Amino acid sequence: MLHYLFRRKWGFCTLKIAVVFVFALMLGFAQAGPARADDGQIAVVAAENFYGDIARQIGGDRVNVVSIMSSPDQDPHLFETTPGTVRQLAKAEIVILNGANYDPWMDKLLSAVPRPERTVISAAQLTERKPGDNPHLWYDPATMPAVATALADAFAKKDSAHAADYVSRLEATLASLARIAERVAQLKVKHAGTAVTATEPVFGLMTDALGLVMRNQRFQLAMMNDTEPSARDVAAFESDLKERKVKGLIYNSQVSEKLTKRLRELAGKSKVPIVGVTETMPANLSFQDWVLGELDALDKALSGPNS
Repeated sequence: MLHYLFRRKWGFCTLKIAVVFVFALMLGFAQAGPARADDGQIAVVAAENFYGDIARQIGGDRVNVVSIMSSPDQDPHLFETTPGTVRQLAKAEIVILNGANYDPWMDKLLSAVPRPERTVISAAQLTERKPGDNPHLWYDPATMPAVATALADAFAKKDSAHAADYVSRLEATLASLARIAERVAQLKVKHAGTAVTATEPVFGLMTDALGLVMRNQRFQLAMMNDTEPSARDVAAFESDLKERKVKGLIYNSQVSEKLTKRLRELAGKSKVPIVGVTETMPANLSFQDWVLGELDALDKALSGPNS
């Protein structure tokens, strides 16, 4: 059984954590009362911007959403909590996080700035995932519909006067998310059983849904957990590329490691199609368009003349 230890994830400075945590405690004692904005909007903080996007789709102009992780140019493995993050969380009426030990800093900060009336939505809890499972939950097609439904319920409870609006937006969002499930079903018929590999298990839950055969998983876990892959695992990965035992290489384009760069170059030389994925949603895209775009890129790679 594979266990996703996630040692590297959010590997920021211990001293900085301590300083921010003390700031959070001080802010927590100073804050009191409801945090509703003057314009009546519900204050929402999402740990990751794809969850924030779903909150906007359902809440519309009735919510004010702040996403902490919001730039695909930022290496999420090097994320650092700041006092600004703490202030945003202290004001939030609804918080959305991934869970499953993907964003453990959220739990620490939320406990430091408690709000009895605050609602916390955890994708891991909604999908019954736990630490040790693959934590990239947004790539499981079943995750976002569950998050969307929980958000609509939370908004309606905070703002019952506009409950019907949230229900209507939820229906539209679920219909849009269904496009992803439909595309996954199409590609599963087309590519199920195809062997692929990846530099990290970021896209793993999606490749599972597609019925693809994922190779070199021990290597991927080592890279994600910031441990050295064994020489045997590296050699097996290289062999898969050189001998074209895989039809595609999926890589995390947000993370730059010398070894994974070398493997990507080897894939190019071996004419193994390469597909980049990210852990943070690019700007100016909806969650649906982001994921559908990656699925289209994967389909093109697996369907091409060199696949």
